[in-house]
Amino acid sequence: MPTPESQLASTVLMIRPVQLESNPMTAESNLFQGRSNATPDEQQRAAAREFSGLVDTLRTAGVDVVVVEDTDEPHTPDSVFPNNWISFHGDGRVVLYPMEAPNRRTERRADIIDRLSAEYGFQIVEVLDLSEHENSGHYLEGTGSMVLDRSNKIAYACLSSRTQLDPLGDFAQQMDYDVVSFDAVDRDGVPIYHTNVLMNIGEAVAVICDEAIAREDQRAAVVARLKETGHDVVSLTYKQLNAFAGNMLEIRNNEGERLVAMSTQAWESLDSKQRKTLESNGKIVHAPIENIESSAGGSVRCMLAEVHLPTL
Repeated sequence: MPTPESQLASTVLMIRPVQLESNPMTAESNLFQGRSNATPDEQQRAAAREFSGLVDTLRTAGVDVVVVEDTDEPHTPDSVFPNNWISFHGDGRVVLYPMEAPNRRTERRADIIDRLSAEYGFQIVEVLDLSEHENSGHYLEGTGSMVLDRSNKIAYACLSSRTQLDPLGDFAQQMDYDVVSFDAVDRDGVPIYHTNVLMNIGEAVAVICDEAIAREDQRAAVVARLKETGHDVVSLTYKQLNAFAGNMLEIRNNEGERLVAMSTQAWESLDSKQRKTLESNGKIVHAPIENIESSAGGSVRCMLAEVHLPTL
């Protein structure tokens, strides 16, 4: 029986943006983006500052951060969110994912995988490429589309144009995961584009905007599964969802301490009881990234690709 994978990574991959801006190819499905009135140049300058601030915050807290520079060409306005195109697993496998927007598909870079092995000593035994599903118009955008309970091998997924059953089933079969799929919508009934916008699963605490799961049977099933796997469930409101409170990530620093990383906007949206629960679980680390959130429509969790690979 293989040893269960740790839920928490102590190394994260981040991509420094060079041309971040609101992406017109993803605007239809991501209603969190495009809230900035800044010009593309202004969005990029602010994003560069915010990115560096988040990297510094994580490193000061003891997290190992691998920073890779984005490339000028091709133009990848959402490259700051690497967790959508790649995931890393404790058995040495790397998974590449099918992306809905054509200008996001070019974010997939073999050189990054090679560098993790050659420069950082991570062991890679196989690259599982699911991107062929793009040829059929089916998409699964990594740990944006799925929130993984790695220890219990469960993939939670709210279905949308970017999260579809065919590649989800392919992932589950090849990686030996159970799937808990459901429908989740915003206040206006529009499908929520990525699951990691509304929930996060740590070792002992799960955070979820369960009111976004409109069907009562699905909502009850998701919450029950989280509790069955030993998680204390913290419920978020729609207002907190819109402040990216669902887009947090529990990680571990190089001293083995639990950390909960999120944006300052997300932290400020939480009430005192929610904060107390999270703080009793791990140290809170947050940084202001309001421009990235309003321009590109993602937050801290989207910016972190957890590296669970074994070392050589």
